[in-house]
Amino acid sequence: MELKLINDKGAANGTVAASAELFGRDYNEALIHQVVTAYQANARSANRAQKDRAEVKHSTKKPWRQKGTGRARAGMTSSPLWRGGGRIFPNSPDENFSQKVNRKMYRAGIAAILSQLVREDRLSVVESMSLEAPKTKLLATKLKGMGLATDNAGVLIITDVLDDNLLLSSRNLPHVMVLEAKHADPVNLVRFSKVLLTKGAVKQFEEVLA
Repeated sequence: MELKLINDKGAANGTVAASAELFGRDYNEALIHQVVTAYQANARSANRAQKDRAEVKHSTKKPWRQKGTGRARAGMTSSPLWRGGGRIFPNSPDENFSQKVNRKMYRAGIAAILSQLVREDRLSVVESMSLEAPKTKLLATKLKGMGLATDNAGVLIITDVLDDNLLLSSRNLPHVMVLEAKHADPVNLVRFSKVLLTKGAVKQFEEVLA
């Protein structure tokens, strides 16, 4: 299949041959959801912690006598029923949130996302992407000239070789991210409105995923 190639002005500049297995795959919503959810779950640090009734600061003195007060019996103020008491099922920092996704499923999920981006005309290809100097204004002007506004519609730039000037120029643009093809992930591919690939990145994707 052929992908649209654009120039620095955003105009069509021919096509690029690409693998139909990678960029022409059927949409699989369930698989994409599983891959994205697993990627986010595996990124969790699992550092939250809560205290049970043995760990909260409390007195072991009985609040009131067992009988005769008309109130419910109570043994210690650490009871989970009390304000300031311990949690019944507390979260522990050693919780494991990781989800296993087979390599074949992960590759198929990335291919399904890329194919959907092509169908929705959200993916474009350029010959190369580099800047003469690390200046935010240069990158913003270049993307605007290519028809990729960076105001609210995010732009994900994926290159085969990371250009230092390009990376430094993108850091002050809140809706722009620059990644190497080997570091592309399903969450960012789904999150950004536009994806811009270099021809070298397309070849890298084909070598790894196709």
